[in-house]
Amino acid sequence: MEAIWQHVTPRTRVLAVSHLTSPTALILPVADLVRRAREHGIISVIDGAHAPGQIPVHLETLSADFYVANCHKWMCAPKGSAFLYARRKAQPLLRPLVVSWGWRNGFLEEQEWQGTRDIAAFLATPAAIDFLRSPAWAGVPSVCHALARDARTVILALTGLPPLCPDGPEWYAQMVSLPLPLADGEATQQRLYADRKIEVPIMTWNDRRLLRISVQGYNTREDIDALTSALAGLLAEPSHSG
Repeated sequence: MEAIWQHVTPRTRVLAVSHLTSPTALILPVADLVRRAREHGIISVIDGAHAPGQIPVHLETLSADFYVANCHKWMCAPKGSAFLYARRKAQPLLRPLVVSWGWRNGFLEEQEWQGTRDIAAFLATPAAIDFLRSPAWAGVPSVCHALARDARTVILALTGLPPLCPDGPEWYAQMVSLPLPLADGEATQQRLYADRKIEVPIMTWNDRRLLRISVQGYNTREDIDALTSALAGLLAEPSHSG
């Protein structure tokens, strides 16, 4: 939290931060950041793209001024489904970009009804929520975290590089990013797909190559073993050392 807060100055008006970051897969201490921002009169905007469905999200308890997230990544809802949460006292700060029938009929209608659009993805989202609440899904997140943790252990042993964070569910959930000793991450990503049909992003972040593993309910131990085996072979090639 202090690493983020050190960039706040007397001119800061808005704190925009990810709940769970895309390149590093780290879970950030947004509750503490929101609380501190409010104490200093700073508006908080939380990007929760990877959070709902992967980690618990209690919007009213968090009480960010604004929280925005999609539902298709980890909630198993269709693409095009998303939500905007605005704390009641912050709602007057929002104005819809498209003015339609709900104009001046209150916050909900102004934001919810913005002309002709396909609302099928919105209507399907409650079914996705019910599915995630069902007994069939109850143990899936913990199993997925365990697979991500196992992959983390094996890959760290392969590379000998230090991890981005300590081990534990408070730091990462079903998604984990690991540093790789690569000069060209994009070439390795393409090789993994072309040779092994493994699709996994290798991103450049702060001049480092990060492999980001996302484990969902349909992934298996065999998937993790295939990734670590393929990665071991590629890292052993002289052309892929950084």
